Amino acid sequence: MKPPVPPFDEESARIKVQAAEDAWNTRDPRKVALAYTEDSVWRNRSEFVTGREEIVGFLTRKWSGELDYALRKELWAFTGDRIAVRFQYECRDAAGQWWRSYGNELWEFDAEGLMRRREASINDLPIGEEERRIFGPRPAEEYGRPFPLA
Repeated sequence: MKPPVPPFDEESARIKVQAAEDAWNTRDPRKVALAYTEDSVWRNRSEFVTGREEIVGFLTRKWSGELDYALRKELWAFTGDRIAVRFQYECRDAAGQWWRSYGNELWEFDAEGLMRRREASINDLPIGEEERRIFGPRPAEEYGRPFPLA
């Protein structure tokens, strides 16, 4: 099946968001980078990344320090070649502290459906292990369900 390409409708935007969530939950930087153009431009927090090789390096560093990483994304809005998502992920650091990160992403795609621009704003909240609610990839029966804000 061909991946969704712009212009997006609600169904194709939801498919694109779920595909991104699934890919990021693999924590495989090379696999994830294939969803982006060769010259894709990112802003992730205060870091700026350009191109697939820098994306691979960024994700390799990211996931080396974010242990037991698990992510949920939700479609927020879409139009033409753009999609906005909100997300949460949980992970622990090497000292054992658990974190929940809340964020928003703005995505822009080329005509083939590869992401050419990603803008991510993210805030982190320390949580206790007993507060965790995201465990591994999303089970199929949860696809499309919104997640709690807090």
